[in-house]
Amino acid sequence: MKVNGITLLFAIAFLMAGCTQAQSDYKLDAAAFEAGIKKADVQVLDVRTAAEFKTGYIKNALHADWNDSRQFNERAQHLDKNKPVYVYCLSGVRSASAANWLRKNGFALVYELKGGLISWKNTSKSLEGSSARKQMSIAEYEALTKSHAVVLVDFGAEWCPPCKKMEPILHEVQKEKAGQFALVKVDGGIDADVMKSQSVDALPVFVVYKNGKEVWRKQGIVSKQELLKHL
Repeated sequence: MKVNGITLLFAIAFLMAGCTQAQSDYKLDAAAFEAGIKKADVQVLDVRTAAEFKTGYIKNALHADWNDSRQFNERAQHLDKNKPVYVYCLSGVRSASAANWLRKNGFALVYELKGGLISWKNTSKSLEGSSARKQMSIAEYEALTKSHAVVLVDFGAEWCPPCKKMEPILHEVQKEKAGQFALVKVDGGIDADVMKSQSVDALPVFVVYKNGKEVWRKQGIVSKQELLKHL
């Protein structure tokens, strides 16, 4: 019995050590994280707030605010569970919580930036910035909605996961309806005044105008068939 007890203790210790090792393998320093996101078919996820995101982000990062559970859950469902996800925040605390959530919800490979953007910046690695273009005014928006008999407005952003999913669908619609409507893009990260004036608080949102009047609106993923039906 004593031998079996000792054997059991060794087995538990071995398993715990293996678990610790496995967890540490998913926490990457800045150099390893940078190497990982350069590989094909990976997803980079920034879990900071929108205000933080606007100050600079890692290239190709998608955005889902961990502190906003509704937004995070909605955007996370558009990520591919079979592709690696590289998660980061400012210091590594929020990204650790987000990474655990992703693992528990079926994401196969989730990596974290150890020390967050603080460690990234400390190694002099670059960040992408928000667009330098000025914010679209409400007057400019209203003029654009009257620029063609039929106008499709796309409220989206490069960092929004469902918005990225809609890009190929929009390209197909533009190809099939070439010359029959105008596409207006409103950036959810820049055009705050227009977003507020149109009561848009989630992305993506699609709005169709005909002869300057709104005739249809929908939030979220929309099929090509549904868009074509309303154009």
